[in-house]
Amino acid sequence: MSEGLLAETVGLSLGGRLVLDRVTTGFRKGELVAIVGPNGAGKSSLLSCLAGLRRPDAGKVFLDGEIVAAIPARSRARAMAFLAQTPEIAWDVDVRTFVGLGRTPHLGAFGPSTEDAAAVDLAIATTGLGDFAARPITRLSGGERARALIARALAGQTDWLLADEPLTGLDPGHALDTVGLFRQLAHDQGKGVIVTLHDLTLAARFADRVLLLDRGCLVADGPPGQALTPQALAMAYGVRTRTHKGAAGPLIEILRRVD
Repeated sequence: MSEGLLAETVGLSLGGRLVLDRVTTGFRKGELVAIVGPNGAGKSSLLSCLAGLRRPDAGKVFLDGEIVAAIPARSRARAMAFLAQTPEIAWDVDVRTFVGLGRTPHLGAFGPSTEDAAAVDLAIATTGLGDFAARPITRLSGGERARALIARALAGQTDWLLADEPLTGLDPGHALDTVGLFRQLAHDQGKGVIVTLHDLTLAARFADRVLLLDRGCLVADGPPGQALTPQALAMAYGVRTRTHKGAAGPLIEILRRVD
């Protein structure tokens, strides 16, 4: 797989603990992939390695045949946008200025261009933040800030979007809108979108593929119906589940702890 994003036998230890154990998987543009698993399974660590923000102790990550860790940071930022799980917002700037930070890797010697401005406008409109564009970022609610962070990532107009727990702080309606937006970015704009999620039902309904991690190991990788089986979920989460076929798609019900 020379095209796309590839993790090849990736291993990583943190604080003396193995958090990724020989993970091999690939991603292509045009699909939405959800990475799920219990707390401490290695979801965020894998995403960081894929984005080139953390160098694996073993194995390699490739983007279109190039080792991600060897790609210059500016070039990598033009190709991949990374949305961190707990980003800090330290500047009391208006939302439009904040979203404009997503254009930083593209800025030329003379500052923002009309193309940069158009990209920021589109990101703000896509995330429904038009009414908040002039409001200080620090005065937004938690859910509004979450959308602003997504807008900043979208402003970069990268081929790849990697988001770590992007639904944190969003109410159910905005969570649905956001995961629907990610699916639209993948299917309609051809981006490669990789997100870590805790909500198994949203993963089952919206993702094209699901990666299930458990204690650093990749235990399932495939379409939701094949990856999120009761057997796999019992092994990873230690719970019994049942999947219902609802009008809006599958609903994964947590029944009880494994006996």
